[in-house]
Amino acid sequence: MKKGLKLAVAASVLATPAMAANLENPLYLPTAGEFYSKTGAGVMYKVTDDTDANKLKDHAGATEFPIWRVSEELGIGITDSIALRGSFAYTQADDIDRKGLNHGRLGLIWRPIETTDNIVLDVYADAHLGGINKMRGSYTLEHGFKYDNYSNGRWGADVGLRFGKTWSKLTTSAFVEVLKTFGSNNNVIDVSGLKVPGSGGLLVSALGIPDEISVDLKSTTEINFGLNAFYQLDDRWSFGGGFKYNHHADNGVKSLSTEVTNPAGQTFADGLISQLKDMNDGFDEYIVSLAVANQLTDNVQVALYGEYTFDTAHANSQNGSDVKAELGVRLNLQF
Repeated sequence: MKKGLKLAVAASVLATPAMAANLENPLYLPTAGEFYSKTGAGVMYKVTDDTDANKLKDHAGATEFPIWRVSEELGIGITDSIALRGSFAYTQADDIDRKGLNHGRLGLIWRPIETTDNIVLDVYADAHLGGINKMRGSYTLEHGFKYDNYSNGRWGADVGLRFGKTWSKLTTSAFVEVLKTFGSNNNVIDVSGLKVPGSGGLLVSALGIPDEISVDLKSTTEINFGLNAFYQLDDRWSFGGGFKYNHHADNGVKSLSTEVTNPAGQTFADGLISQLKDMNDGFDEYIVSLAVANQLTDNVQVALYGEYTFDTAHANSQNGSDVKAELGVRLNLQF
C-alpha cells in the first residue's frame, strides 16, 4: 500500500508540467515553436537641460510631462538555440508636439554555447528600422531644428553578444552591441520660415528654395552595453535590475538632396550645409532600471518597472535632461 502510494505521488510529480520560463530573465530564449510577447506601457517625467539647442528653443529647464511610452517585443523559437525576434517602441510628448516610432529592430539570436553549469553565450544580429518613417522637422536660424518625430530616417544593423550565468535562483548577464546606420535622404525638413541673414527678413523661398527640403545624412556608428541581475524568489515572484549605457553619435549633413535651380539659392544652401557637416548633437545615456514580476499563470506574467536616466549631451542636442524618469507595466505572454 505504501509502495503504491509512493509510486502514485512520483507519477503525479512527473506528470505536472514544468513552470514556464520567466520572460523577465535577461537570458530568456524561447525553445522551438515557443512564442512570446512583452508589451509595455509607461509614462515618463522629464526636465530638459541647458544645451545651446534647448536655449534656442526657449526650452532649457522645461518640464515635459506626461510623455507616453509604449513598447512591444515578440519572438518565436526556430530551434532550441535560434529565435526570430523583433522589438518596437512608440513615444508621444505633447509638450513638444513630438511623437512617433523611436525604436525598431528585427533579427535573429543564436545560442552557440550553453554549458552544464548554466553559462550561456548568445550572438545576435538585427536590422535597425529607423528608415520605416522619414525624419520630419523644421529649421530656422533663430530656433534651430524642431523635430516632429523620433525617427532618424536611416536603416542600419545591430550586432551584439549576450552572455551570463545562473546560480540556482540568481542570474547575472551582460551584453555589448554595435549599431551602424547608413546615410540616406529619408527626411523632410520644413524651411518655410528660414530667413536669409542680413536680408531684412527675406525668406529663402525668394531664392528658389522649396518650403520642404531633404538632406543627405552621414552614416553613424553607435555602441551600447549593459549589465543585468535577476532573482527568482519562488514560482510566482521575481525581481530584476540593470544598468545600460547608450552612445548616440553626432549627426552630420553631407549635402542637399533637393534640387535648387537658382544659383543664389544654391550658394546659400551650400553655405548652410557646410555649417551642418557636424551637428554636434550627440548624447550619452546611463540608464538604471528595476522591476518586480508576478507569474499569474504558466502563460501570463505582469511586471512593474522603473527607469532613471542620467545623460550628458553635446551643445546642439535636444535630448539632454536634468531629470528623466519612467514608470510602467509590462504584460508578458508565452505560448
